[in-house]
Amino acid sequence: MTQAAAGSELDERVPGRRWIVRLDPVGRGSAEVRVSCGRPACAEQRLPSAAAGRAAAVAHLTAHLRATPAPGADTYCACRADGCRAHLPDTGRNARTEQPWRCGGPVVLAVITDRAGRWWQALECCSRCAAATPGARTAATSHPSAPRTAGRPTPAAAGTGAGTPQFSDQQVTTRTGRPAPLPVPAPRPVPARRRRPPEARIGRRVIPRDLRPASLRDELTELGDLFRAYQKRPEPDLALLADLQERKARAFLTWSDVSCDVTLRLEAQRAEQAAAAIRRQHQHRTGCVPDGDEPGVARLLTVPAQWEYARSVLAHVAGHTPLPGAEARLLVLMLTLRTAHTGTGNLVGQDIDALGLTDPEDMVEQLTGCGWLSLPGTVGDLLASRPENPTPVTVPSLVPDEDGTGPFTFGRKTRPKLSGWAQRVVSDKKLRKAKAPAGARLLAVTLATWTDDVGRLGPGGRGVTLNALTTRVPVGRELRDLIDRLTAADWLTDTALTDTHLTGRLTERVLPLTCPLLN
Repeated sequence: MTQAAAGSELDERVPGRRWIVRLDPVGRGSAEVRVSCGRPACAEQRLPSAAAGRAAAVAHLTAHLRATPAPGADTYCACRADGCRAHLPDTGRNARTEQPWRCGGPVVLAVITDRAGRWWQALECCSRCAAATPGARTAATSHPSAPRTAGRPTPAAAGTGAGTPQFSDQQVTTRTGRPAPLPVPAPRPVPARRRRPPEARIGRRVIPRDLRPASLRDELTELGDLFRAYQKRPEPDLALLADLQERKARAFLTWSDVSCDVTLRLEAQRAEQAAAAIRRQHQHRTGCVPDGDEPGVARLLTVPAQWEYARSVLAHVAGHTPLPGAEARLLVLMLTLRTAHTGTGNLVGQDIDALGLTDPEDMVEQLTGCGWLSLPGTVGDLLASRPENPTPVTVPSLVPDEDGTGPFTFGRKTRPKLSGWAQRVVSDKKLRKAKAPAGARLLAVTLATWTDDVGRLGPGGRGVTLNALTTRVPVGRELRDLIDRLTAADWLTDTALTDTHLTGRLTERVLPLTCPLLN
């Protein structure tokens, strides 16, 4: 009799509402996503990205929750149809006598979220099921109805014909006889995964926790951290890597003696060989190689004397340019290198056009007008000349005196090497492609003579002072823009401009064009 009454009561109750909001990709190769809702009146939305779709889905679900009334007193669990464990009777020795739908607690509107943020489900279920679901959040709670009496039906029963929901827990009543609201159980927290403390490693080897002596274990642990930090460096440092390999070889030899493991000794030998190879590679790269070996960086100017000659020409041009500005300084530099030995040389229009001057014809006319440059014809003839018919030019200030001395001490064979080096710098492929102005090309030539053996700016890589830099490159506030242009052209990297210094280094690509400073 009791079971029949309970069954009829269950049939008269209303199943809880449930719907789901999903976030799905639109298709392969597209970043768009679509947001769909299980409510019939909701249309599908398309968003340009997963972040925008996730925000739209959360806002859509929040709007539903605000507009949805609290669960009614005649509602039973929506998760009952899913085979929820709280609704099923025990099959063990102490079988429960409650009906499957009597799980306990008031009905709540709960929200369950996928950990990956791909769907959000709202459902009306009993508080016990909500508490048993990891990560469930309660949005609303049903109001408990008044207890039934034997002689008079409850208002809910009189108005709707449905009986009062009965749960396996006991109703708490106040002094007036009215039921007190039941507290909603808090959701069960998501169980945290227990993780073991990370093991110390060097390479693929695990360093035992009980390794003795402790100093050896500390050394191996530190080496493992240093190797991992080196792998994250943006640029290689071969000297540092060679030092690490040597330390690893010594540590692994000690580890092998302590543990009597032959494989550790073999790995120590490999580390020694790697350290020697890396050290030699660093020497070739920096030019510090034994006699008879070729340097790793094949520089265009091969000997230190030529590097000093290039710096002497730049210093002379900085003090003897008749016109202000970076364009005049660059043009005077290239003309000086063409005529440095005898004061005369050959020039074609392509040599002038490759300098990135704003108005080449006007600049050449200014140099001829002030008497610094002499031409046999007009400026137009010079700019129109071709390699098969070059124009002879003369710089009177560079013509040797009667005793044959001039402002420079290098010989006739060195001059074309210096001129070819400067031409290679100012006509660099990436500078031409970026249409770098004359100031950027003059800065590139200047910085190429102010590096150490690995391309770092300044003596010992400490940077170049701005006072010295502006005497060679006459620019003001546009210096930052010129540095950015050289960085974009893969000429400079790791630059930092302060009120007093410019630090950074030249890229690997342009190391053959550098003239390292001598210690």
